[in-house]
Amino acid sequence: MELKDNRYLIQGVELAELASNYGTPLYVYDADTIAGQIKRLQKAFHWTTMRIKYAAKALTNISILRLMKKLGIGLDVVSIQELELALHAGFAPDDIQYTPNCVDFEEIRKAAEKGVQINIDNLPMLEKFGRTFGSRLPCCIRFNPHIMAGGHLKISTGHIDSKFGISVLQISEITEIVDRYGVTVNGLHVHTGSDIIDTEVFLKGASILFGVAMHFPDLQYIDFGSGFKISYQEGDPATDIEDLGRRMEQVFGEFCESYGRSLELWFEPGKFLVSEAGTLLVSANVVKTTPATVFVGVDSGMNHLIRPMMYDAHHDMVNISNVNGSTRVYAVVGYICETDTLGWNITLNNVSEGDIIAIKNAGAYAFSMSSNYNSRLRPAEVLIYKGQAHLIRQRETLDDLLANQILLDL
Repeated sequence: MELKDNRYLIQGVELAELASNYGTPLYVYDADTIAGQIKRLQKAFHWTTMRIKYAAKALTNISILRLMKKLGIGLDVVSIQELELALHAGFAPDDIQYTPNCVDFEEIRKAAEKGVQINIDNLPMLEKFGRTFGSRLPCCIRFNPHIMAGGHLKISTGHIDSKFGISVLQISEITEIVDRYGVTVNGLHVHTGSDIIDTEVFLKGASILFGVAMHFPDLQYIDFGSGFKISYQEGDPATDIEDLGRRMEQVFGEFCESYGRSLELWFEPGKFLVSEAGTLLVSANVVKTTPATVFVGVDSGMNHLIRPMMYDAHHDMVNISNVNGSTRVYAVVGYICETDTLGWNITLNNVSEGDIIAIKNAGAYAFSMSSNYNSRLRPAEVLIYKGQAHLIRQRETLDDLLANQILLDL
């Protein structure tokens, strides 16, 4: 999003015009930003065979998935439904990794039947996998490295109390199951959490995986998940992808040499690829002044952007209807019948009723975590692709809320 001639634009498309044409609230995605993030990651790891598997859970719109395919990357999916969407979007099974957690084994069986790469993160499922498939089907194993990292406890996934992954202390139990059933382990995976700034966290996870890799002679790849932090406001620290690439080049090269051959290096970015590409446009319903706070009440809420309430996340905002006005500090709040603050202490150009507020970084875990709480409708989605706006999801209607309900004859 850029300000040009007193207008906020994405690829030359005016945001105010989008709000007028499609209504608010409205999710808007910039395809160029997604492509730029992919290129940045590829450049940082140009020295090796690096595969990007987009973490589809961040934003699963079928047109976004098709864009990822066109840009030449694969997918990481976490449910059988995401897998079906991936196949519907045209991905070949070979381009998909399935990384479930606490699912029924039948879901793993169904995914295996589709021919995708299976990533297993607990011993009971590894046992069932071995008993069912033996040496007929390879799998990846997700390890818990016992590393506390991430921007919030709720998105820290590699610590000792996390439900994710098999503990590195259980390596003997893993190898016993693998040997008993002749399972081919073709990949190792670790993901310590989201919003990780410190490069050392990634290198520490890498060191742990390199150590356990020597137990598995048939590896094709090492998967370091993601967790790259992006900037949510000016001056906000972010993961230095270029530094990570430079430092990983040496340690990964040394590992491959000791392992005896070169392996592929995988990453599963989600937020890193789509967060900054997304903008949520909302309208100001009311400006409410109290002795303590000036509230801007908008036509959206935590039903469309839950991250501020769930993770204390900050999202920068701009008043695109008043580009040159004086500024004031506001609390931007939603229309949900409970506290649903979208932003605290947000500095905006003076807001009047009807103004359009653009909420940044709404590409990841915004629509995908949205709900019909208070029986509110989900917004439409628009993708800006090659300088043109494309509607990629219609706004919900009351018929959508009623579609699966059965009226009981009382």
